[in-house]
Amino acid sequence: METSPQAAQSRRLEPVVVIGAGIGGLAAALPLAHAGLDVTVVDAAARPGGKMRQVDGVDAGPTVLTLRTVFDALFEGVGERLDDHVTLHRQAVLARHWWPDGSSVDLHADPALNAEAIETFAGHRARRQFEAFCARTETLFAAFRAPMMEAAEPDVAAMTRMVLAHPTLLRAMAPGRTMAGLLRASFEDPRLRQLFGRYATYVGGSPHRAPALLSLVWRAEAAGVWVPEGGMHALARAITGLIEARGAQFRMHSMVTRILTDSDGVSGVALRDGSVLPARTVIFNGDPRALALGKLGDAMRPAAPRAARAARSMSAHVWAFRARTTGLDLAHHNVFFCADAQADFRALEAGRLPADTTLYLCAEDRGHPTPPAHEERFEIILNAPPLTQRQPDDKEHATCHQRTFPTLARFGLTFDRLPGKAALTTPGGFETLFPGSAGSLYGQSPHGTFAALSRPRARTPVPGLYLAGGGCHPGAGVPMAALSGRHAAEAILTDRTSTSPSRRTAMRGGMSMRSRIAAPARSPSSGS
Repeated sequence: METSPQAAQSRRLEPVVVIGAGIGGLAAALPLAHAGLDVTVVDAAARPGGKMRQVDGVDAGPTVLTLRTVFDALFEGVGERLDDHVTLHRQAVLARHWWPDGSSVDLHADPALNAEAIETFAGHRARRQFEAFCARTETLFAAFRAPMMEAAEPDVAAMTRMVLAHPTLLRAMAPGRTMAGLLRASFEDPRLRQLFGRYATYVGGSPHRAPALLSLVWRAEAAGVWVPEGGMHALARAITGLIEARGAQFRMHSMVTRILTDSDGVSGVALRDGSVLPARTVIFNGDPRALALGKLGDAMRPAAPRAARAARSMSAHVWAFRARTTGLDLAHHNVFFCADAQADFRALEAGRLPADTTLYLCAEDRGHPTPPAHEERFEIILNAPPLTQRQPDDKEHATCHQRTFPTLARFGLTFDRLPGKAALTTPGGFETLFPGSAGSLYGQSPHGTFAALSRPRARTPVPGLYLAGGGCHPGAGVPMAALSGRHAAEAILTDRTSTSPSRRTAMRGGMSMRSRIAAPARSPSSGS
């Protein structure tokens, strides 16, 4: 049965509500608003950005911007250029790494400089091992880019046939091995195993339990790291401006308490102030676990039922503060490794805060053409178990303080003043900001061979409800969350132009819009 032009136009004009103004929700709202849909973005926070948040003007969320081509494609899809709205500085030094024994090494954007740096750091054999590791991860990234990251509905059968048809790819995947197992076979130097094992934490995992396939995360960073002028939050502000320019509305400080339904599916959202926003299409840009737990109404539990049972990825303790430093020449991204990587991850997996832990430090004002001011902005991240493994305690601030600043002082880095409690966000704080997440910053755990295929997709079994954000496919990280938003927008536009007059849901496929990935105190309405 064909749909009349009038009926199609009527569905097109029906409002769309996006719950959560994180990068996934923003990346969905922009193409929908550009297509002429009536879009309202609702979030409990004071300003858009979700996890790309700031504390007193200091970024306190994601710090690494990779795969900028995802954002080039997002802007180009609405007739804009990313460079016209956000000033990005490509980093010559991807990250600076330090060890307790006094050794250090930089990873560079230039592959030749990387090889030389590894050789100087660990010898000629280590250089050859590093070059082989890079070739392996390049193979994996190239093979899984389109069928996994870019595809709204990964075709498992097609991927299986592809792997079986290419023995080289099968060897590169190292099926049955963990990331740590692959690294033991790849590098003789334990420091290099520790360095590249850190990339498992980019998606909230441990290299001792994450599949070897996740070593391709290194390839995403090796392709380039950018620093937005004004911080990562500047990217969220730019996308917000484009959405508003296309007629969409933002309702901040607005907590969604329930997603409403009737016999046809989603019918709107109820807000804490008692008001209701009618909508036959709702995008939930929050942790799918919140839906599975019934935090937005029992009718939403079937939207992502596995999320209630699935193991959670890691959380973190995050410092965001200003200070002056002495002692070390910092890059924008810095990693201070602990002495015993296995003990570090064993403690986290057991639900404990490690006594000696790896620290990540973002010197937010480094990596720009202009030298930093005397007082700089810093974000420091310590990995932590999610709240499903460990409950908050009133000593966390003191514990994290002791784990952080004396450790950095032993490396030779000191601050003229140390931050207080207000500068620290704990796993409990992240649960308050993003209810239902258990404080986990990356959604479901990436551990297990098929973990990447078990995340919820854009379409759900609830008619009219779509998902976006790092908790659903294709997973955690700023570019991946943006891709999830694109998948949600494509699904909605496809479903609205369907020839079927009935509402569609839980369908396979969708529009194919290739990106250029490989080219040179809140509520469930807070997004990711």
